[in-house]
Amino acid sequence: MIRFLVIAVVLSVLCRWALGKWPWEYLARGRSTRSQAILRARRLLAVPENANHSEILAAHKRLVAMVHPDRGGTSEQVHEANAARDLLLDELPHEVPPQ
Repeated sequence: MIRFLVIAVVLSVLCRWALGKWPWEYLARGRSTRSQAILRARRLLAVPENANHSEILAAHKRLVAMVHPDRGGTSEQVHEANAARDLLLDELPHEVPPQ
């Protein structure tokens, strides 16, 4: 039993030394709420992580065409698609206009 505790302590110290965090910090920390929302928005719009402005808008347009209330969808689905588009567009780096 003591041998197990010594091994656990040594592994914990090695993890802290090599990676900069204690092992339990990896268990306690999950994704932040914002990163979870961004991941969900990417899945909803089916765009890759490096999607640009035009790709996000095109994916949004395709999705809204499918879930529009006139085509059997609901207004909640349209609102969710709009929120996903807005969130992903906010995450894009803002370009400085040329002068």
